[in-house]
Amino acid sequence: MTEAQLRTPLETETALRLLRDGEFELEGRLVDASNTTLRGFVTLDGQTARCVYKPVRGERPLWDFPDGTLAGREVSAYLVSAATGWDLVPPTVLRERGPLGAGACQLWIDEPPEAAALVDFVPADEVPAGWFPIAAARDDDGAAYALAHADDPRLARLALLDVVINNADRKGGHVIHGGDDRIYGVDHGVSFHTDPKLRTVLWGWAGRPLPAQAQPVLAALAEGLAGSLGEALATHLTVAEVGALAERVQQLREAATFPLPSPQWPAIPWPPI
Repeated sequence: MTEAQLRTPLETETALRLLRDGEFELEGRLVDASNTTLRGFVTLDGQTARCVYKPVRGERPLWDFPDGTLAGREVSAYLVSAATGWDLVPPTVLRERGPLGAGACQLWIDEPPEAAALVDFVPADEVPAGWFPIAAARDDDGAAYALAHADDPRLARLALLDVVINNADRKGGHVIHGGDDRIYGVDHGVSFHTDPKLRTVLWGWAGRPLPAQAQPVLAALAEGLAGSLGEALATHLTVAEVGALAERVQQLREAATFPLPSPQWPAIPWPPI
């Protein structure tokens, strides 16, 4: 199969079936990832797609998240994203059989080479018009830079999703351009904690009103959490975590604004990009 064929968009149900049941062929390891992260191909009924596979046995223990739960949190982020209708997280499943056993398996998103960054470090006096400066920095020579991101409605939706799932690790490198002019968020293994853990580079809308379309989406999430969505998440998260998720949704509906950074927790992940 050619690279062009691999980039052909798949219907969601087709992608999920491939990820769950396709024959896995290992391509290599993403060495910059903190946990074991493998890239490969899944093939079923003559269709092939590239994927990212994160085995449970390759998860590094964390002090604040239970061992062996990161793959389930990746899947949970996809389920919540799908319920919003915004499809901000690539199709993701908990694959029972893989080269290293059970793990999260997610459709790989190829970024077009011409895609412009939406989050970046830029010279402090050259922040693009319409961008939000988030934090100040200096390079090795002492030159002033700013961590900044675009005022883009696609990013605003992703920022809202991060609040909902309590994402503790939204780096700039976790924002991916799709070939269909959409953006996706990836790497959600440290999400859904019961304690406030939001850590993100997308603070440009802090304290500002939510997007106009947010309230209907939040209402639908609240309804889903009381029904089928809550039941699906309960296979990956604890009762307390699903309850905390519902509370965050309700708080957002009532406040109708993006939250401000908490003084009790680092606001920006490291490294930011």
